[in-house]
Amino acid sequence: MKKRYLFIALILLSVASLFIGVKNISPLDVFRLSEDKVQVMLISRIPRLISIVIAGVSMSVVGLIMQQLTRNKFVSPTTAGTMDSAKLGVLVALMLFASATPMQKMLVAFVFALAGTFIFMKILERIKFKDAIFIPLVGLMFGSIVSSLTTFFAYKYDLIQNISAWLQGDFSMTIKGRYELLYISIPLLILAYLFANRFTVAGMGEDFATNLGLKYKQVVNLGLTIVAMVTAVVLLTVGAIPFLGLIIPNIVTIYRGDHLKNNLAHTALLGAGFVLFCDILGRIIIYPFEIPIGLTVGVIGSGIFAYLLMRRKAYES
Repeated sequence: MKKRYLFIALILLSVASLFIGVKNISPLDVFRLSEDKVQVMLISRIPRLISIVIAGVSMSVVGLIMQQLTRNKFVSPTTAGTMDSAKLGVLVALMLFASATPMQKMLVAFVFALAGTFIFMKILERIKFKDAIFIPLVGLMFGSIVSSLTTFFAYKYDLIQNISAWLQGDFSMTIKGRYELLYISIPLLILAYLFANRFTVAGMGEDFATNLGLKYKQVVNLGLTIVAMVTAVVLLTVGAIPFLGLIIPNIVTIYRGDHLKNNLAHTALLGAGFVLFCDILGRIIIYPFEIPIGLTVGVIGSGIFAYLLMRRKAYES
């Protein structure tokens, strides 16, 4: 799949996204928009499109980084406890700071996401049976434990309704003034691109990377920090988007190979296009009502994930 085809598909989906919604705005109206339609575009449709693209790119790229660093194709922020740890961080922020700003919530969620990711990496180091399926199962169990703690304390302190808002991805509430936190992801993605070759070398193992003169621990820590920060930002802005960081990198590596830097652009474009497609689908299935993006991505993503698992077993047999 060539990059230009992905780019063209992204452009077409972006245009379609701008003109789908309860407020009927036609592409023919672009040059003669009324004041209320201009406001709808500027306050709702354009911010929503920007947030979808940034979230899709960000979660797909950090999934690729995480798979490279763990040397496992089935590891992602949602299967390594990173997302669940970030949710626990949001709950702690709500408990400690009743009127916490989005930046304060993001910083606390980042600390917890980073801690959860490092704990998962430490667990990996102690696992002797490093099967490709077994490792993400350990991550899912670890994430379930953290999620159970989050639910317990949310019930105990009567915050279950507050925290449930972060459990499922949803772009319907994305408007001007409520999505700008996502811009923090952009410099982090640029940093990921600059260090992409080092992440590739680090993914070959500590001994190999050290022999090549790479500061292995520093590179891995930087990669995990980027993953944790991006996960926290996306979770706070649009909620959890399941499977995205898992399936998109796998699809790209099937037809592009394992070179991280060469795959970044394809991963970013495919991730953004996939989330846009799922968002549009969620808006038109029960129009004028809307299905949350977490549900549409979860249903489609789980099917693709099942296919990837069966495909791997078919190649092994």
